[in-house]
Amino acid sequence: MADYKISNIDGLAELAQTYKEAGKRVVLCHGTFDLMHTGHIRYLQRAKKEGDLLFVTVTADEFVNKGPGRPVFGELLRAENIAALQCVDHVAINFSPTAVDLLLKIKPSLYVKGGEYRDHSGDVTGNISKEKEAVERFGGEIFYTDEITFSSSSLLNEHFGVFLPETKEFLERFTERFSDKDVHQIIDGLGKLNVLVVGDAIVDQYHYVSPLGQTGKGNVLAVQYESEEQFAGGSLAVANHISQFAKSVTLVTGLGEVDSHEDFIREKLNPTIKPVFSYFKNAPTVTKRRFVDSDLAKLFEVYFFQDHPKLVNDGKEVDGWLDKNLPQFDLVVVADFGNGFISNAMIDLLCEKSKLLAVNTQVNSGNRGFHVINRYPRADFVSLNEPELRLAAHNRHDPLEVICEETAQRLGAKSFAVTRGTKGVMWFDEGAHEFNRVPALSSRVVDRIGAGDAFLSLSSLCVASGAPAEAANFIGSVAAAIDVQIVCNREPIDAINLKKYISTLLK
Repeated sequence: MADYKISNIDGLAELAQTYKEAGKRVVLCHGTFDLMHTGHIRYLQRAKKEGDLLFVTVTADEFVNKGPGRPVFGELLRAENIAALQCVDHVAINFSPTAVDLLLKIKPSLYVKGGEYRDHSGDVTGNISKEKEAVERFGGEIFYTDEITFSSSSLLNEHFGVFLPETKEFLERFTERFSDKDVHQIIDGLGKLNVLVVGDAIVDQYHYVSPLGQTGKGNVLAVQYESEEQFAGGSLAVANHISQFAKSVTLVTGLGEVDSHEDFIREKLNPTIKPVFSYFKNAPTVTKRRFVDSDLAKLFEVYFFQDHPKLVNDGKEVDGWLDKNLPQFDLVVVADFGNGFISNAMIDLLCEKSKLLAVNTQVNSGNRGFHVINRYPRADFVSLNEPELRLAAHNRHDPLEVICEETAQRLGAKSFAVTRGTKGVMWFDEGAHEFNRVPALSSRVVDRIGAGDAFLSLSSLCVASGAPAEAANFIGSVAAAIDVQIVCNREPIDAINLKKYISTLLK
């Protein structure tokens, strides 16, 4: 064990200063080092030859973002593995998404990267260029090794059973048609779109509690309050996801005159989103308060809403706005949670005037049995989960493919996605008259709330950009796989993490 080598970033900064004052040359390497292999060892040994002391920093677990089941080894184990190497003098875990801040603290004489990073154009994160600028800011240099290289992700994918056989087989087929660069190009193309999001605003509240057990009198579960957190959900979350990719995003939604949470909502919306708010008379903004334990298991849920709210002036302002502005948008995404914002008059306008209409009608505790996709006479792209589709068709037993195709034909939908949780996504492409399937792409689930919104957001953008159905399904599925690893809607899906996840899957 070489635990004595492990410190923290501030400790490394102090050591580096001491060594430099003694005339020593400090070299720094940084990375994930999830699966130690010959390439890592050769890289670190080569780096040590360029100076007197070799410092290594390891990316903390929460910032790895390399795909399903990653990191395989936790940050402490990875740090211990690095510290066990004779060529390494000091190690620390970096609790930051990039190495920029630690470089500015440690100020190494030399920052060493593998030869595969020499061409910065291949770095989807853009971090290598930022790190090079940081090093040069204090007079340091960046150096690229030319040692043998391996990909930890490729080794893990191929030999360590990261994926189920079904997933591995799918990825092998997918890579015959699409490389990660092909998929990245599709994502980059989403930046041309002008998008409108229409739907219910929801404030999701998590009250974190610790169960105490049954009360002394009665069969009631008692819990101890720990803390609480609030998230922007519903159409707010969809708009935030889309704003990370599209050229411009406008959001049309309804807030309550009572308990509107408007300040919170404006704060949580991406500043690039243009909000158009209408207001419910004598009603609150829809708020869902969930009581969850330390494992994020939902114990109880409370709704704050009116099940039949009325917009001020009967919604004539929002109808007028839609009538005037709908034709200017390349894509209209409707996140209809059945909480009363979207009226029949709005649906008529959306179906009549949208260039490309993507719709999700969500079934939840507040509308179960009364809210289905059949409210819409037309949709170009539909995303539903399997229970929502079967409920709309009043059909529990027939093959899902039959129900999906019949519903798509009734709506005139060119693309129809059915999300199935751990079974992945089934997608009907009307043009090719075929189904394609993507298995679940995450082996780690933190919280499923919001995953369907992430899928809707990315897949609808891909449809609007003209991406092939198989690629649109895959990109939407990757977004959902990332989202299930995020608590509720704590943060949106962003392009860098999406691309990194895709590159890891397709290696």
